[in-house]
Amino acid sequence: MLLYLHCGCKVNQYETNAIKQKFLQSGYHIKDFSEKADIYVINTCTVTNMSDRKSRQMLRRVKEKNKNAVLVVTGCYAQVAQSELEKIDDIDIVLGNTKKGDIVKYVEDYISKKIKITKVEDIMQEKNILEFGQVSYTEKTRAVIKIQDGCDRFCSYCIIPYARGRVRSREIKNIVSEIEEITKNGIKEVVITGIHIASYGKDLTPKTNLISLLEEINKIKNVKRIRLGSLEPTIIDEEFIKRLVKLEKICDHFHLSLQSGCNETLKRMNRRYTVEQFEQSVKLIRKNYPNVALTTDIIVGFPGETEEEFKQTYNYLDKIDFYKMHIFKYSARKGTKAAVMQNQVTSNIKEERSEKLIKLSNKKQLEHNKKYIQKELDVLIEERVGDYLKGHTSNYIVVHIKTDKKDLENTIQKVKIQSTINEDLLGIIV
Repeated sequence: MLLYLHCGCKVNQYETNAIKQKFLQSGYHIKDFSEKADIYVINTCTVTNMSDRKSRQMLRRVKEKNKNAVLVVTGCYAQVAQSELEKIDDIDIVLGNTKKGDIVKYVEDYISKKIKITKVEDIMQEKNILEFGQVSYTEKTRAVIKIQDGCDRFCSYCIIPYARGRVRSREIKNIVSEIEEITKNGIKEVVITGIHIASYGKDLTPKTNLISLLEEINKIKNVKRIRLGSLEPTIIDEEFIKRLVKLEKICDHFHLSLQSGCNETLKRMNRRYTVEQFEQSVKLIRKNYPNVALTTDIIVGFPGETEEEFKQTYNYLDKIDFYKMHIFKYSARKGTKAAVMQNQVTSNIKEERSEKLIKLSNKKQLEHNKKYIQKELDVLIEERVGDYLKGHTSNYIVVHIKTDKKDLENTIQKVKIQSTINEDLLGIIV
């Protein structure tokens, strides 16, 4: 019997699904966290100090449920904190990110020998991407598809290249084959994800790129929607958009990771673009996708961020008019350049700036949502919650639909929007 926990990004979600599939194929059963299990696998995240803290809290909780259970820790925190995890007596197996594919073998080795196992290799030397084979364990209505791993950008605040290594891409034929297999289960939407998907294909022979991959995915008959994960803004140029708009299955939701609206801050972050370049990418998208929802990530309180720099960021975000902004307070990561920079910003200032941007984000989201009242939108129905069906539009807005109709999950319905409801929309099927 098994229990799986995963935290973090969509890449972790994909890999957790792949690990589940490995165990299911070997005859194991998946248990919910509320149930007692014999084996616990924690697929950890390390993007922030909070992620590390949550991972450690989860380690304590699982042993409280069954002190005799086998405890496996893998993922990004395991990759960068091997020595720290080895000191925790309750952990039986520590696996780095390159060893997830063999997780069943390591668990069974431990069960037979009762000898602790640690397998963490130098991921910076890894040249091949880990292939899990066909991954068919998905959500009911959408599947997350990992197309690449690793990042070569080395932003000054980010630990992820040290947890994930250099860019490694999957072959187009393998990705297409996996999606074709998944759509046999009725999946309508695929989410394209990776650590840095804008770099897709640069390491392959012959080289290829993200748009070439998307053109192939668009040809798959049973795929109705293709949703893109976080994009580096510099990938959005005339040639990319010219080819992208021809793909009718691409969702009109783009997540462009900005991080700051101030050029001086961006330079210290090593982000390799300016706010002017970012704005050009936004204009290109809006010109070609009139109903687009643009979302982004912002870090407040980065080392050296003055009050004037923060004001520049605030005013820039107000002007760009995102649908939603994910606000993060800067978290120093040991081993990164930003962690040792001078002029670290105090916690209270980070909190104050974070609250201001969250208020701005909420205001923008409400303004955008009001534009859809009395309009008809296509909604992919995902689940029933009480008296309501719940789903997403192509531009990733959540819609609640009050109806007694049955068996509408995993169908796309035309919905007339009546009002806003908290951060979402409320409508009826037409």
